[in-house]
Amino acid sequence: MQLNDYPEVLTVKDIQTILGIGQSKAYGIARSGDFHTIRIGTMIKIPKHTFIQWLNGSRN
Repeated sequence: MQLNDYPEVLTVKDIQTILGIGQSKAYGIARSGDFHTIRIGTMIKIPKHTFIQWLNGSRN
C-alpha cells in the first residue's frame, strides 16, 4: 500500500504499518509530540499531512 492510499487521518495502526514497527513503538512515536495528533477519548488520530512532514524531516 502506498502512502497516498491511506486516508487523510491516520491511526496509530497505520503508522505502525507504514514504518514497519511494533505497536508500542508506534504509540511512543505518536505520543512523542514530534507531530500534531488528535485525541478522541483513548484513540489517537494523526493528520496525514503532518505525519508526512515529520517523515520528511520538517516540523512545520
